[in-house]
Amino acid sequence: MTTDTGDFDFHRTLPLGTDQLWHVLTDANMRERWGAPSPEMILKVEKSDLRVGGIERHICGPKKNPEFEVETRWYRLDAPSDAAFTETVEIGGSAIGTSLVTYRLEAKGKGTQLFVHVALSSFCGAEALSEFKDGWQGGLASLDALAHELAAG
Repeated sequence: MTTDTGDFDFHRTLPLGTDQLWHVLTDANMRERWGAPSPEMILKVEKSDLRVGGIERHICGPKKNPEFEVETRWYRLDAPSDAAFTETVEIGGSAIGTSLVTYRLEAKGKGTQLFVHVALSSFCGAEALSEFKDGWQGGLASLDALAHELAAG
């Protein structure tokens, strides 16, 4: 099977200042609150080392059977403006995809514009590209809801 590739961009304007949004994006406990793509799914951080070169490990998937294991490696952490990291997703010990993710945050009034770029290599077929994208869309929808909840205080 060949490696299939793709990339996608997301843009959100969120009602949090850059420092607060940075915390929500990078803190392991906060990522657990917004990272799963739907209420039926879970993201549980098992290890977090938030520093350049640091590794984070988490599991995700359906709450009853979170079968995906994810290793995140941080390559750039320039708080509160941008970050870059890779994520490799495995199931049953086999890698199914790796992505390079870049966050860029720009102040806009009392809020922040968030730009997310994901470049993906799928090792399990082209159909996984849309599944990864759907996962990001769901997670960012959860991020949007959490940001509004935090801004309301």
